Amino acid sequence: MSALRQRLNQLSTAVEQSPVAIAITNTEGQIEYVNQRFVDVTGYSREELLGKTPAVIQSGETAPSVYRDLWETLKAGEVWRGEMLNRRKNGECYWEAEVITPVRDDQGQVVNYVAVKEDVTERRRQKRELELLATVFKTGQATMITDAEMRIERANQAFTDVTGYREDEVLGKTPRIFKSGRHGTAFYRRLWDSLFDTGHWQGEIWNRNKFGEVYPLWQSITAVYDDEGEIRHFVAVFHNIAERKRMENELERQATRDHLTGALNRRAFDDSLRQALEQAERDSMPFTLLLFDIDHFKQVNDRYGHDVGDAILKRLTERVASTLRTTDILCRWGGEEFTVLLQGTCLKGAASFAERLRYQVASARLNGLEVTISTGIAQYRPGDGMDSLLARADDALYRAKQMGRNCIVVEDE
Repeated sequence: MSALRQRLNQLSTAVEQSPVAIAITNTEGQIEYVNQRFVDVTGYSREELLGKTPAVIQSGETAPSVYRDLWETLKAGEVWRGEMLNRRKNGECYWEAEVITPVRDDQGQVVNYVAVKEDVTERRRQKRELELLATVFKTGQATMITDAEMRIERANQAFTDVTGYREDEVLGKTPRIFKSGRHGTAFYRRLWDSLFDTGHWQGEIWNRNKFGEVYPLWQSITAVYDDEGEIRHFVAVFHNIAERKRMENELERQATRDHLTGALNRRAFDDSLRQALEQAERDSMPFTLLLFDIDHFKQVNDRYGHDVGDAILKRLTERVASTLRTTDILCRWGGEEFTVLLQGTCLKGAASFAERLRYQVASARLNGLEVTISTGIAQYRPGDGMDSLLARADDALYRAKQMGRNCIVVEDE
């Protein structure tokens, strides 16, 4: 008898310390016993559970058909297996995989049910993530998975379409093979700081494909953590934005460039002049402004037609642009009138430039015609605004025309 009692005690201890939740109910479903794991998982005390039915932990989100199948199976004396979405005492929902077994007495009558439950919430989450990842792999988004050391483990077909590399060509390698050389260490430092601080980074990055072509991507990188909070993988999803960038650049060009000559339009030049004024005021950086227009241009249009006039405007723009430094700015101000902003140049230097330009235009034949220009020059003065500077340059241009055209007038000192 003592041996039997000892075995019963051992069985009771094993059930009580089991890593899975165990509950015993009567045939009406009223709880007669729960082990410690059941208490830990549900958050209810034994006193709150004994005498109740498992309805106390139901979430209300499990389909009624699941419960019908459960009771039909148990009433038939068979074991039921399935999963339910239950709710802890604190209101948190969790998934359980359950095995409920009928217990019979010596006469074969069912007298109890034993439910063995396992919390599978994390397992289901991981399954959903894997399913989601599988879905992503089948979409048009290029996807790459690396380990914690950034060694590539997986890549999909869209990845191949974008980079030119097959999956087997990049396995075990790191994304360094895609580096374009366009980004400095500061860029990658910010990228890694974001990844380690927040687990995520997204932004524009320029990469190099298998064929040596450099192209822009919009890329999102996410860190994947294990149960201990350690990074195990990185998942990068990206797509080529070269066409979008081309369209953005084209829209920007259309918004800031004169459609005929390709020089800056008046709105863009206003922005550039405003910035030059701010820099001059802040850093005492000198600059001069030239206004010039084509002499007797209306007569050219009237005699030879607007097609010839347009051709002259384009040729003149090309000739002027070829004489400018990268810091200088050319604008078609309107009609046959142009402006040039010469950065870091005083009146004397601007006058020398204007004279060279006047001579080059006069000595050339633009579209087979002799063309001359008149030019007015004004220099930035402390306290200048856009209107005052432009007014002085315009006044100098007016005087150049009054003096017979094909000449240069510098503003009065």
